[in-house]
Amino acid sequence: MYVTETTALTTGTDPRDRVEAIDALYRFALGQDLKDAGLFGSAFTADATLDFRPAAARWGAEPPVMTGRDAIVTTILGSFTGRVDTTHQVANPRVAVDGDTARLTALVEAQHLLTADHSVHALLKNLYDVELVRDGDRWLMRHVRIANVWYTGDPGAVFG
Repeated sequence: MYVTETTALTTGTDPRDRVEAIDALYRFALGQDLKDAGLFGSAFTADATLDFRPAAARWGAEPPVMTGRDAIVTTILGSFTGRVDTTHQVANPRVAVDGDTARLTALVEAQHLLTADHSVHALLKNLYDVELVRDGDRWLMRHVRIANVWYTGDPGAVFG
């Protein structure tokens, strides 16, 4: 379910909630790009899930759903650090807040290049569907589902 409503985005919602919810996705993206486990992990709840299966299915891969902040951080940074250089750009974020939960959808363009040979790469345009929960003044991602809109290059070589 994607955030497509027009009124639910602003009615009765503190604008800081929207900014902080989007910041969770920014922490996710920049934490990957900098290979910063603390920043990357700060985007997730302890029991978070990350489902990359819809995106990976586009090129025939079948990764498992990642469960738990520590497993997500270890799996993603462990598979990329020293092997894959990344840059992520977040666009068109939409947030719907409902009390202490929120829904975020956004397009994320993710460039992945093998560190040893940048001619081997995959550029992905993915649609993120994220459920968040309030944690004090910030928001954390509890469930992340990533679907692929399009890609170029060789994702199989980059993702292994």
